[in-house]
Amino acid sequence: MRLSVVLSILAGFVGAAAYTHSEGYFVTFMTGNTERAVLGNFAGDHTLALGAASIIVCFLAGVFVASLCRRYWWTNHPHGATMLTTGALLGAAVVDFFLEERGIGLAPILFVAFGMGALNTSFVKNGEVSIPVSYITGTLVKFAQGVERHVAGGGSARDWLGYATQYLSFAAGALIGGLVSLVVDGYYMLNAAFVGSLLVACYTWRADIRWVRRNARLTADEG
Repeated sequence: MRLSVVLSILAGFVGAAAYTHSEGYFVTFMTGNTERAVLGNFAGDHTLALGAASIIVCFLAGVFVASLCRRYWWTNHPHGATMLTTGALLGAAVVDFFLEERGIGLAPILFVAFGMGALNTSFVKNGEVSIPVSYITGTLVKFAQGVERHVAGGGSARDWLGYATQYLSFAAGALIGGLVSLVVDGYYMLNAAFVGSLLVACYTWRADIRWVRRNARLTADEG
């Protein structure tokens, strides 16, 4: 629960940083990007449509690469994806620094989308994502269903409390990002996102070490 809260806050913050730094692009909302990629062509805004489609591709690439790394390199570190996200945000900040004068605003956002895709692979069970940290639509659906079960007498607060916490954590991250945007402008927003991700990566890495040691002890005891 603690890790999901921290990562949801990070997802909200990074999403806000990308949104305020670009022309309103979402790196956490692939449903909206899909609609933009399709409907932008009908509205005559082919640049917007292409940008939205590019974000989707980079998001999927982040999921794919992080899943591949989990399979072969960080099997025993379930939150190693945070490190990949931090690396992507560093790339976004560097690219934005060198391209800012040329007015190229989408290129760094593609790095952010890649990182967001990677971040969503932080929690995996049986080879599939168990807690998608930026999939807020699904979280709200599960929250409402949990409340209905609780009210109907077939469940308890545990059925919806976790989803409510995840949603509020994401909203808190977006709020933090909005507040930071009031005092930080330009490519410094992506720098702030990188610093925030780096701090979270350090936290999750320490959590990984404790998780690995605990499971190693359990394995030894079973042996």
